[in-house]
Amino acid sequence: MNFPFTAVGIRRMTPADLERVMEIAQSLKEAPQWTRAAFERALDPGAQPGRIALVAETTGQVAGFAVASMLPPEAELEIIEVASTAQGHGLGRRLFDELATELAAAQITEVNLEVRASNQPALGLYRRLGFAETGRRARYYHDPVEDAILMRLRLEGFPPAAAHITVV
Repeated sequence: MNFPFTAVGIRRMTPADLERVMEIAQSLKEAPQWTRAAFERALDPGAQPGRIALVAETTGQVAGFAVASMLPPEAELEIIEVASTAQGHGLGRRLFDELATELAAAQITEVNLEVRASNQPALGLYRRLGFAETGRRARYYHDPVEDAILMRLRLEGFPPAAAHITVV
């Protein structure tokens, strides 16, 4: 998929997006393999903790998605994925920028995440976004067994046009 950055729209995920979202996640070996029920819970406005679920869409098709859970003043970036055919076009950054804007509006001041130590593309994205490593969980992941890297980002001044992101 070759498209200009400006041709991407970011919007709230809907139940109609779930087939494509699951297709993207299943096609990426490093992606968490959520069940359909897990994605449905992410869309449930009454679920606790509350979540924000977004999709990136281009030419009428979902090309990426992100989900964060919220326990103010903190949030956890649970998943952010971009279809392999759409990677390298800034979709991950665009998704996170919109997600961070919505999180800031919900009084979130800090975003945490965990990522497989071997997932270099994700680690690179998170570092470019301003996340800093805060610790590790030894042997946290299974199949294969490996460490989780814990990362944190402090949000200040969103929306991104006036953003100042500081690392804690």
